[in-house]
Amino acid sequence: MKQNLAQKLLQAHLVDGRAEPGEAIGLRFDQTLCQDATGTLVMLTLEAMQLDRVKTSLSVQYVDHNLIQEDNKNPDDHRFLLSAARRFGLWYSRPGNGISHPLHMLNFAVPGEALIGSDSHTPACGAVAMLALGAGGADVATAMAGEPVYLAMPEVWGIELRGSLPDWVSAKDVILELLRRHGVAGGVNRIIEYHGPGLAGLSAMDRHVIANMGAELGATSSVFPSDGEVRRFLDSEGRGQVWRDLQADKGCDYDHHELIELGALEPLIARPSSPGNVVPVAEVAGEPIYQAYIGSSANPGFRDFAIAAAIVRGRTVADEVSFDINPTSRQLLQRLIRSGDLADLIAAGARLHQAGCNGCIGMGQAPATGQNSLRTTPRNFAGRSGTADDKVWLCSPETAAASALQGCITDPRDLNMDYPHIDPPSGAELDSTLFVPPSEGGPPVELVKGPNIASLPELAPLPQRLELPVLLKLGDDVSTDEIMPAGARVLPFRSNIPKIAEFVFEQLAPAYVEEAGILREQGGHALLVGENYGQGSSREHAAIAPRFLGLRLVIAKSFARIHWQNLVNYGVLPLTLCDPHDYDQLAQGDVMVLEALHDLAPGRRLQACIKGRGQVVELAHQLSQRQCDQLRAGGLVNWLKART
Repeated sequence: MKQNLAQKLLQAHLVDGRAEPGEAIGLRFDQTLCQDATGTLVMLTLEAMQLDRVKTSLSVQYVDHNLIQEDNKNPDDHRFLLSAARRFGLWYSRPGNGISHPLHMLNFAVPGEALIGSDSHTPACGAVAMLALGAGGADVATAMAGEPVYLAMPEVWGIELRGSLPDWVSAKDVILELLRRHGVAGGVNRIIEYHGPGLAGLSAMDRHVIANMGAELGATSSVFPSDGEVRRFLDSEGRGQVWRDLQADKGCDYDHHELIELGALEPLIARPSSPGNVVPVAEVAGEPIYQAYIGSSANPGFRDFAIAAAIVRGRTVADEVSFDINPTSRQLLQRLIRSGDLADLIAAGARLHQAGCNGCIGMGQAPATGQNSLRTTPRNFAGRSGTADDKVWLCSPETAAASALQGCITDPRDLNMDYPHIDPPSGAELDSTLFVPPSEGGPPVELVKGPNIASLPELAPLPQRLELPVLLKLGDDVSTDEIMPAGARVLPFRSNIPKIAEFVFEQLAPAYVEEAGILREQGGHALLVGENYGQGSSREHAAIAPRFLGLRLVIAKSFARIHWQNLVNYGVLPLTLCDPHDYDQLAQGDVMVLEALHDLAPGRRLQACIKGRGQVVELAHQLSQRQCDQLRAGGLVNWLKART
């Protein structure tokens, strides 16, 4: 049977279940990736599981999100993560080394292997034909313990690329075009596979840009073939020995088909405050801006910075514009220094920041109140930048640089200059200086815990009966940033669940924490939500912190994949309305009564009686038998501990 590339990768790592869309499947993973905003919980989970050493072929702990050291909390976590890497046998990427996704692709990505990471943009490594999935930290810890990770078998969405990109249009515009067509839920329960003759004009780092932001479509993963361009990329980094040819079979089929004529694309931009709110740049040209921001895991390559340097070379950005340059790695920064591009950027007025995620996750570079900020980042959810009423737009480096010069949103095609073509770097320049390799074993290493690091809270099993008031009724597309804010004020408490729980829903419902605390003593509470609940970051704090506050049940029209799994991992029952119209009939304050929960089983519907109203609501779920058992146990950690 002829197979597409996604099917080949899935089949090669399948250990349980049938590879049929919608079926529960278990996958083994060769590699794992953690970043520091989620990695502390992963390491605390490994401690709770009493794991001696990771059982993957390679696991890496990066420090890229929480780099600001305004007090002890972040540096204490850095020391903790280094001690955990030594204890459990991980590679450790030191602060200042750079962002996890491009670093992993440069240093560790292997075509044909499977990677799972506690960051939603892990699928960026699909650019080199890896099966790369983002997940919550508990699932990553499961993979590190040598256990299979389960998910619903996705459909495969084949996107054929034809032609070549016009001048002033780049890879960011390709993924923005898909978001323009399909919105932030268009890829849910799908793997996006790119194929066709148009691939010939896309470098490996161009493919990284596209695969990275597949997460904004809600896709399970994105994948490109391992072809001559991937071989060139690996050779240029001195790792050509890991290359292997991996392609879809000729004549294979896909569950869904789509065509993008690259030559027909134009510069695009996502308006505030959703990656799916995409329009042509020409449509909004002239809007004044405060900030233009180059960098992030979504545009991490040498080309993305070098083309901005070429655009501003010999010029100065507009007086009112903050031109922020966020190098994605120490290695990239060195390349920009050697090429002279960094000097051109600084001469034009750029503000240089350390290699890391920085402003993308609200760690500095916040825009001024009510002002437009153009960014090459992957997300623009409201308040994510660190400014409560921010106006963040997502665009290509070309659009950001052109707009910085003009002081307003500018279609780069309107610049009076020839398009600067940038060649990919050549020559083996891989710099692994700031990677600390795994220890060789020996006596157990003590975990170094500062005063802000708390062990995981114990979670009670699922009771036979729940009687819960609906504390909040929320609409569609609620993101994990809205559930659990990012930024320098909140994320330093990522290893202290009782403290970080104080920030849950602070934008949408400021009274939530206090009210949840009262209800926790009475058995907990429920949430009623709309479509695509929990989109965005894999941040499992958005599940465990509300659970700490007494959340036991979420009733939704639909869930985003990673957040749905995180809820299960921490013992929160995620149910969907059989009749979406029931959403309109239910209200905040309704008391939901569910019985016989110990009989929870795959395919078995539940009924919620609305206390005092005589109304019954039919509820469904997509839980496997294993997940039903985990929920009864109170979550994944309890279930794993009971098995060992």
